[in-house]
Amino acid sequence: MAKTKELSKDTRNKIVDLHQVGKTESAIGKQLGLKKSTVGAIIRKWKTYKTTDNLPRSGAPRKISPRGVKMITRTVSKNPRTTRGDLVNDLQRAGTKVTKPTISNTLRRQGLKSCSARRVPLLKPVHVQARLKFAREHLDDPDEDWENVIWSDETKIELFGKNSTRRVWRTKNAELHPKNTIPTVKHGGGNIMLWGCFSAKGPGRLIRVKERMNGAMYREILSENLLPSARALKMKRGWVFQHDNDPKHTARATKEWLRKKHFKVLEWPSQSPDLKPIENLWRELKVRVAQRQPQNITALEEICMEEWAKIPATVCENLVKTYRKRLTSVIANKGYITKY
Repeated sequence: MAKTKELSKDTRNKIVDLHQVGKTESAIGKQLGLKKSTVGAIIRKWKTYKTTDNLPRSGAPRKISPRGVKMITRTVSKNPRTTRGDLVNDLQRAGTKVTKPTISNTLRRQGLKSCSARRVPLLKPVHVQARLKFAREHLDDPDEDWENVIWSDETKIELFGKNSTRRVWRTKNAELHPKNTIPTVKHGGGNIMLWGCFSAKGPGRLIRVKERMNGAMYREILSENLLPSARALKMKRGWVFQHDNDPKHTARATKEWLRKKHFKVLEWPSQSPDLKPIENLWRELKVRVAQRQPQNITALEEICMEEWAKIPATVCENLVKTYRKRLTSVIANKGYITKY
């Protein structure tokens, strides 16, 4: 039987009004073009519940009992990698037969959703403690101190690959139209390695590293680019240099070179990309480069340089301005990786 259309609230109220002025169910039905049985049902509902609104409906009973819901919720809370199949088997042993979609729906009502696990750096206890120590020691540093830091890092940008992921609007069965595809080649089609730096005042120098970088090459890069970047960015006296704990950065010769040059270096906790705002800047650069779709390595390098120079100083300023939030997040997450 086809489902009948529900009466509007105005129509239901009109039925009650006509009933109250003494009209019969037949007369009301005739006047409004409704069946007598429909009019009678609305009037009986009004007499019983003093309303014509839709009342809560019970619906079908839940397949999983409250006790079963608590059991599977507790299981996934202890071990988030538990599969739906495991939960189906657990409930079946307890005497409840359900399907995997029922498991998903039940857990979703508990605020739990199946998501891909994020890939994050491996943190050992020593890393967690170092991150907490860094965050607590610098939590109350004034914003001016972070504005006087030059952040640096290296990154790899691929010609074709995951950096070029794009979403497209298309019709069904048009997924292979050239406009809706991204060309790829084996092994990514090549990539370039970049070293760059920035401060709250804007991007510093960006250079391509054409050979495999070692400690000597890293020191040469710093020698040719760090001080010119600091001058171009008009850093205040006593500015601080940040780099991570890559072996090239922490080599004895590099530390000695930095000491002789009288550069202040920010002590850094290992395995902490979320504490480096330059990681966000790299992401900004990669998005901009992907939108221009370079077709060869030469074009990729040129576009990287052009887009890096175009990054507004306000983007850099905002990344540094919110640095305290990063530290707060590390402390709130007990030293583990944060959303940054």
